[in-house]
Amino acid sequence: MKLNYKRTICVGFAFFLICAFWQAYDNTVPLILTNKFGLSQTLSGIIMALDNVLALFMLPLFGAISDRSRSRFGRRTPFIVAGTLVAAVAFVLLTFADNAQLKQLGGVGRIDDPAALSAIYEMEGQETLLTPDGEKFVLAEKFTEEEFSAVRSQIVSGDKTVTNPDYTDYVVPARRAYAARVTAQHKGPIAAFILLLLIVLVSMAVFRSPAVALMPDVTMKPLRSKANAVINLMGSFGGILVLALGIVFATSAVRNSLMSYTGFFGVIALIMLAALAVFLLTVREPRFVREMEEESRRYELAEEDEEDKGTGRRLSAPEKRSFLFLLLSIILWFFGYNAVTSKYSVYASNILHKDYNLTLIIAQAAAIIAYLPVGIVASKVGRKKTILAGIVFLAVAFGAAAFMRADSPTLLMNVCFALAGIGWATINVNSFPMVVEMASGSDVGKYTGFYYTASMAAQVVTPMVSGFLMDKLGMTVLFPYAAVFVVLAFLTMLTVRHGDSRPEAKKGLEALDIDD
Repeated sequence: MKLNYKRTICVGFAFFLICAFWQAYDNTVPLILTNKFGLSQTLSGIIMALDNVLALFMLPLFGAISDRSRSRFGRRTPFIVAGTLVAAVAFVLLTFADNAQLKQLGGVGRIDDPAALSAIYEMEGQETLLTPDGEKFVLAEKFTEEEFSAVRSQIVSGDKTVTNPDYTDYVVPARRAYAARVTAQHKGPIAAFILLLLIVLVSMAVFRSPAVALMPDVTMKPLRSKANAVINLMGSFGGILVLALGIVFATSAVRNSLMSYTGFFGVIALIMLAALAVFLLTVREPRFVREMEEESRRYELAEEDEEDKGTGRRLSAPEKRSFLFLLLSIILWFFGYNAVTSKYSVYASNILHKDYNLTLIIAQAAAIIAYLPVGIVASKVGRKKTILAGIVFLAVAFGAAAFMRADSPTLLMNVCFALAGIGWATINVNSFPMVVEMASGSDVGKYTGFYYTASMAAQVVTPMVSGFLMDKLGMTVLFPYAAVFVVLAFLTMLTVRHGDSRPEAKKGLEALDIDD
């Protein structure tokens, strides 16, 4: 019994393009909302949660619809094609609304210069802002033009020794306050931005469950952890490619906080379309499904699916309890993890003064290295134990990162994110197979929807809650918040008793085959 790696990699191109999109979306949209539209972290978190609100009902719905879909191209492929095409086009159109807002702001030269900001606030009635201690100040009077320029020039030039918080504490809030005023006066750009954002998010939601459900469709149950490792490996390649492009386009640089994203988003759309083309040229879904069914019968693994085909299977009471606690665990670790991924670009720019692209690349690279070994380990010791180890790694990483500041050694933050990448890979590779392990063949799409409903429910709430806490308590609350929820996930995961892999003992030369 061996995993067909070539077939799994081909199927993984659908996940590759999904992860490429979400990496770009999570890193850039929060910056657009806060820097150009002047939204608070709370409002930005609410908008960032829109995709997860849609996903709560769209992912189970389209997962179930694809279960019952019949076409000569298969159950999942038509959804993947239609969703990708619409999402790629709408994603590029999103930048036109972004550029319209930049034009309303008067261009980068007018509002990205401390001296210009001082003049703006003088002309508009000595506008006052709050310092971090709650004291009011007038921007033009707080610092001289030369002091502001000195602080900004150091940070913009990438001086790694800079720890002066004046730019973060005073210039950035002033600029965002001005952007918020312009947004209130000219609502067209933000209305267009939100409308296009909804189109993009709906398009992505249409095919996410079908794309993920395709892996178990074409993979026998005992091999699904390994197959999921390959799928996640493909997703990480998509994410790391986008992060590398972020470095090329300098999306995290302070000097580009008001950049136009048209070129960057255009390249992302081309990557999505190229991955779709490879998927269509290499994946023959109906044939792959037939081959999997034949292999399952040969290994006597298809009896349950054949009996339940078209009707599904009912979970026993203990299975239901395990299933619910597994979903609760998924909710909790996504509460912690997504809070970091949705806010880290803002956190890194304002607290750490570091390039978030490089840090996230390190996390992705660590995950890539870990995916295949984690799948092999899970086949030996079981999925549950492997997940628990991953939760520990993630909790330690977030707990340590909570103490990092701009003057902390960059190496320490990189180590924390590498550990977080390994931990997340360990969790991610095994959690989805545990969910679909309890499903029959006719219910894989529906159970995929359950998995995503749990994860998206967390991702609906956590950007808003973490954003609210960051507004009220300061940005440094982000990592302690994440660590607490990951620890809670460890406790709930201890109660899960079903959905684990059941490795069989090997004999003779078979024991030397790591692909079994």
